[in-house]
Amino acid sequence: MLFVVILFLWLSLLIYLLMAGADFGAGILELFSRGKSKSLVRETSYHIMGPIWEANHMWLIIAVVVLFVGFPKVYTTVSVYLHIPLVIMLFGIIARGTSFSFRNYDAVKDQWQKFHSKIFVYSSFITPLFLGIIAGSAVSKNIDLGATSFTSAYINSWLNWFSIFTGLFTVSLCGFLASVYLIGEVREQGAKQIYLGKARLMNLSMIVCVIAIFIAASLEKIPLGSWIFRNIIGLTAVACSIISLLLLWAMIFKDKVIMIRFFAGLMVTSLLVAVTYPHFPNIVLFKNGESLSLLEVGSAKTIRMLGVALLLGTLFILPAFIYLIYRFGKKDKGALVEKTR
Repeated sequence: MLFVVILFLWLSLLIYLLMAGADFGAGILELFSRGKSKSLVRETSYHIMGPIWEANHMWLIIAVVVLFVGFPKVYTTVSVYLHIPLVIMLFGIIARGTSFSFRNYDAVKDQWQKFHSKIFVYSSFITPLFLGIIAGSAVSKNIDLGATSFTSAYINSWLNWFSIFTGLFTVSLCGFLASVYLIGEVREQGAKQIYLGKARLMNLSMIVCVIAIFIAASLEKIPLGSWIFRNIIGLTAVACSIISLLLLWAMIFKDKVIMIRFFAGLMVTSLLVAVTYPHFPNIVLFKNGESLSLLEVGSAKTIRMLGVALLLGTLFILPAFIYLIYRFGKKDKGALVEKTR
């Protein structure tokens, strides 16, 4: 049952990255857009992602609950040593959600919409940035259990180039996912070209960030290269991710919407396997060489009950979530098609 719980933790992070990542990406695209392009991104994201943006955070909640209940030591350690980026990320989620609601559903249309739009786009950037920073910090070996000052304990643990570039990569990935998802949601050729240009830009940004991550890892003595390239699973996952990216671009030019999204999902899944499998079951790596393992749990009974709860919950949550996407997607796609003709 332990591996069932670990699988749910991993899948919840993957789905959050795929669903909420594209959701954040819409705000990131709007942040870096101007004029007609900005209006297009705003209109498309409102109709396609607006109805389900709140449901996406369910997957993050599941991951947090799994850590809190099943792996309390991991939850406590991350909450203490990385509390600053965690608080910033949570504020970003709250600010983004409230600003999205106010700018789109406020009965009074005035200058406040501009204010809420600024909060929305900047929080859409900040949230995945710090999500990536937290992920990078967990494996960067910068968390110092023997720290004697506030800076060494709570600042140096995450404020380093490896974590920052991991955060920027996450931002670029979210923007790329939003671009390729939204290409299939517009019919007008000019709109498609706008999203195609943004996909190219975000793809380039991803490549630059990957190079920067490996350089930072080398300088900070993080064995990222050996983790990924010296085991068959990691190497296969990287190869699968690259092939998926190439096939994704081929499908974009053939306008195969379903295949575009399939290869986007496969690319992200492969990336997550590549960066999590090599140091599994260790999930947090410390400066002194110690680590926290997902195989070390406090109570086997708790894990069994948690696993049963997750399996039963899936029977109710997953069908409802799929139906939500289907109904709102069907309803809003017609309205969007009319607006983009």
